[in-house]
Amino acid sequence: MTAQRTDERDNERRRAEHEPLLRIENVWKSFGTEQVFRGIDLEVDRGDVEVLVGPSGSGKSTLLRCVNRLTEIDEGAIYLDGERVTDADANVNELRQQVGMVFQDINLFAHLTARENVTLGLRRVRGFGKSEARDRADRELANVGLSDQVDSYPAQLSGGQKQRVGIARALAMDPKLMLFDEPTSALDPELSNSVLEVMERLVEAGMTMLVVTHEMRFARSAADSITFLEGGQVVERGPPERLFERPERERTREFLESIYG
Repeated sequence: MTAQRTDERDNERRRAEHEPLLRIENVWKSFGTEQVFRGIDLEVDRGDVEVLVGPSGSGKSTLLRCVNRLTEIDEGAIYLDGERVTDADANVNELRQQVGMVFQDINLFAHLTARENVTLGLRRVRGFGKSEARDRADRELANVGLSDQVDSYPAQLSGGQKQRVGIARALAMDPKLMLFDEPTSALDPELSNSVLEVMERLVEAGMTMLVVTHEMRFARSAADSITFLEGGQVVERGPPERLFERPERERTREFLESIYG
């Protein structure tokens, strides 16, 4: 290999190291006459936790769906690990292998056990053999505290357990980025805590996360940055301690006080 090619590869590696894992540039989105986004910009570095907050209808969940292209943007661009994933010719299936998503509604297959819910994607998408997929599923289920529930069906699980199966299913695909869309909104406080504990362990392990939540205690303790969305725009963004204690915008203060006190 020539010295020039070596230098080029070193430069590419250095650029990759400094490139945010997720970059959202000037994203616009409307549904009919409803303008959801008006030029959203956001960057999330590797290993960081970004929490999205805002009133109902501010587009928080829609933004997550745009990241993994469940919803298509109208204008702008979204980059994952330097790749422009919103191009028409981008490989959507490959993107969704790199981005795990845990939905507000727990989307498990009712006719499959917890283990089978996790192995399904591994076998169909990743091409794992039966034994390898089973071992990976059992490991991920153990990591979320469900090693004793691998053969249980969703109807036999609590809401918190179902949500943890969903997390295990997403993690089994070795994603670069995890998206969480109000994962505790349908759970009572005790069950919510079991899910938040799993998320906190992911934070400690260095998982990059984009989280929509009204769990402000989690946001305050776990987030590297909080983004307040309203009116299709980023109203304010910054570290939790500043947004909670010294927000620059009065609207930010009003909103956070309304849900956190």
